Amino acid sequence: MPSSAAASAREILTRLHDVMAGRNPAQAKLDAVVAIIAEAMDSEVCSIYLLREGVLELFATRGLATEAVHVTKLALGEGLVGTIAEDVEVLNLDEAASHPDFAYKPETGEERYHSFAGVPIIRRERAVGVLAVQHSEQRKYQDVEIEALQTVAMVLSELIANAGLIDPAGAAKDRPQSTAAVRLMGLKLVEGMGSGFAVFHQPRVVVEHTVAEDINAERHRVYAAFDKMREQIDRMTREAEFGVDGEHKEVLETYKMFAYDEGWARRINEAIDSGLTAEAAIERVQQRTRQRMRQIDDPLLADRMHDLEDLSNRLLRIVSGQMGTAAQLGLRQDAILIARNLGPAELLEYDKRRLKGVVLEEGSLTAHVTIVARAMGVPVLGRVRDVRRLIAEGDLLLLDSVAGNVFARPSAAMEEAFEAKLTLRQKRRAAFAALRDVPPTTRDGHRITVMVNAGLRDDAAALDVTGADGIGLFRTEFQFLVSATLPQRERQQRLYREVLDAAGDRPVVFRTVDIGGDKALPYLQHADGDEENPAMGWRALRLALEREGLMKAQARALIEAAAGRTLNVMFPMVSEAWEFGEAKALFEAQRAWLAGRGRRPPVEIRYGAMLEVPALAEQLDLLLPDIDFLSVGTNDLTQFLFAADRANPKLAERYDWLSPSILRFLKRVLVPVREAGVTLAVCGEMGGRPLEAMALIGLGIDRLSITPAAVGPIKAMVRSLDRAAIAGFVDELLARPPRDMRGALAGWASANGVDLA
Repeated sequence: MPSSAAASAREILTRLHDVMAGRNPAQAKLDAVVAIIAEAMDSEVCSIYLLREGVLELFATRGLATEAVHVTKLALGEGLVGTIAEDVEVLNLDEAASHPDFAYKPETGEERYHSFAGVPIIRRERAVGVLAVQHSEQRKYQDVEIEALQTVAMVLSELIANAGLIDPAGAAKDRPQSTAAVRLMGLKLVEGMGSGFAVFHQPRVVVEHTVAEDINAERHRVYAAFDKMREQIDRMTREAEFGVDGEHKEVLETYKMFAYDEGWARRINEAIDSGLTAEAAIERVQQRTRQRMRQIDDPLLADRMHDLEDLSNRLLRIVSGQMGTAAQLGLRQDAILIARNLGPAELLEYDKRRLKGVVLEEGSLTAHVTIVARAMGVPVLGRVRDVRRLIAEGDLLLLDSVAGNVFARPSAAMEEAFEAKLTLRQKRRAAFAALRDVPPTTRDGHRITVMVNAGLRDDAAALDVTGADGIGLFRTEFQFLVSATLPQRERQQRLYREVLDAAGDRPVVFRTVDIGGDKALPYLQHADGDEENPAMGWRALRLALEREGLMKAQARALIEAAAGRTLNVMFPMVSEAWEFGEAKALFEAQRAWLAGRGRRPPVEIRYGAMLEVPALAEQLDLLLPDIDFLSVGTNDLTQFLFAADRANPKLAERYDWLSPSILRFLKRVLVPVREAGVTLAVCGEMGGRPLEAMALIGLGIDRLSITPAAVGPIKAMVRSLDRAAIAGFVDELLARPPRDMRGALAGWASANGVDLA
C-alpha cells in the first residue's frame, strides 16, 4: 500500500476516472470498479451493495461468487453491510464472524474470508449503498486504507447517481408525505412563541463532480473560498447588533477561531491531494465530521463540531457558487426557519423583524446558536425529529417552544387556539411585569426573598426586568462551556466584575465551576478516561480540588473582581465537610496572596455550600459552624435521593419534587440550619414552580433562586398566600402523607385562592 491515505486514494481515483468517463453500461463500470479497488488494496474481495426499494442488493463483486450478484440481499440493519448502511458508520473487523451482527449468506462463498472493512456510500446525507473489502487473513485494515475506501465511496456516489441507480423509494422519504396538520415535539432551547411560514435555511449543495482534473487548480479554488468565508465571518462579527454586550460576543470570537483553524484547512487540502475536487474535498471532510459527531457522547464537544459543520456548509456554498441561502435571498414575510442545525454567524444573517422562530432537527441548550438566539430574542425549538421531511417549504407553522411543540399546516381551530394562548401569555407577562417593583410578601406579612439563577453576562439584566432581589446562583462554568480554550484569569475577572456592576447593591452568589461529569470540556480531559456514571464521578468540587491551578485562578479572579464589595462564593457538590474546608482555605490563601501585593480586597467574603449530595446532611453539625449560607440544589439532590438519572426520559416524570421523601428531607435539614443561624435557600428548578414553591414556603424556606421567567408567577403566588396557613397544612401532610401529595396541595391552593397560574 502507498504510505498515505491521499496517495492510496489518488492511485485508485486515477484509474476510476477513465472508467467513469467511458461509455460502458453502469453494471460494467461497477464490475470494473471492484476489480480496481481489490487490486489497489491487495484485497481478495471487493463488493458494492446498493440500496434498492429499501433493501441492500449485491450489485458487483470481485472475489465472492458471481452468481450471488443481484441475488444476495440484506435489510437495513441486517448483517455487517446492513448495519453500516443503517448507522452510516464504518466497520473494520479482523474477524467478521465474531461480530454480533454478522449474517452468513451461503450463496456468496464468503466463509473463506476473515477480515472485513466496509464504508457507507453517502448521497445527500443518507447511505445509498456500501463498499466492502475482505481478506482471508485476520487483520485490521489500516487507517490509510479506510480513508482511501471512504474517498472512493464518495466518487461511487456520483457514479451511481449519474447511472440512475439511486433508490427512488428512498429519495421520496425526503419529501413530506401529507398535507394534513401535524404536531411535532422537541426540546425548548429558547423560550417563546411565534408564527410564520416555513423557510428552509439552505438548499442542499449536491456535489456533482468528485474527481479532480487539475489538483493545483482545485487547491487555489479552496484558498480563494477560505479567504472569502473568513472575510464574511469578520464582517458579521463586527456588525452583529445586540441590545447589550454579553457572552454571545465570546461565542462569535470562538466561532471565528474555527474559521481560521489551520488543521481544518489542512484536512481539506489532503483530500484534494487524494484526487478530489474542491467541493468533494470539503464534503469528504464534512462527512468525517458528521461521523465523529455521531460518536461523541459529550454534548459540549458535539456543539463545537456543529460550528465546524456550519462553516463547512458556508465554504461549500462559496466554492460551488451556490450562495442562495434563505438569508441571502431575504425573508419576504414572517418566517420560521427550518434547519438540521445552525451556526451562530448564519443566524445573524437573518432579518430579525421577519424571523419569528427557529426549529432545528438537532441543537442543544449549550450550543453557540442557542446563546446567540437568546440574545436576539428568537424562540428556538430543538431536537425535532424528521422536521425537514415532515414540513414543506411555505407551510404555515405555529411555534410554541414553551410547550415544546410546533404545529405545521394548522387548522383554523388550531390557529385560533394558538392566538388565544399567545394573547393570554402576553397579558400574563404584562401582569407579571407590573409586579416588578412590588415585593413578594405573603398575605400575613412575611417577606420571601426571590432571586434569579444566571450564568451569562446578559442574565444580570433580568434583575431590573423582574425586580428580583439578586442573583442567588451564578453558574460560572457557562463561560468555560462556550469557550474553545480554558478562559484566562483576566477574562474570568472581567465577567465577574461586569456582573457585580450590573447587580449594583443587590447580592450575587457565585458558584465555583461545576464542570466534569455530563459537562465535560474538550480541553480539560480526565486522565482516567470515560466514566460509566459521570453524574456521580469526577466533577464539580472534586475536580476543582484536584486541578488546584484551575480553582486558584478562579479564586483570584473572583476576589479581584469583588474589590471593595462583598463577595458571596459557593462550592458545588460538597459531599463531606472537609471538602468545603479545603476549598475555603484555598480562597483564603489567595486573598492573603493578593493582599500581600497591595491589591484591594473585598469588604467581606461570605462562604456557602451547595447541598446536592445527601451524605452532606449527615455532616451538618461539622459544616454549619464554618459556613455563612447553604443552598439546596434540588435537581441533583432529587436524582441522588432516588437513584434516578434526571436526563433519562423514562424516569423524568417518575419521581415528584412533591414526594414525601423530598419534603421530609428538606424539613429535616432546615431545623439544624435555622438553629445555627445560617441562611438557607433553594436554588433548583423546584423553587420556580408555583405549587412546589408554595410547599417550600410551607416548610419554612423563605429564600428562592429561580429562572428569571419564573419570578413573576412566583411573586403572584406569594402575594396570594397565607404563610401560617400553608405551614400548618404542610405539617399535617408530612405527619400522615397522603397517596397523592401533589393533588392534596393543589386542592388546598384552589380552596384558599392561591394564584398558581
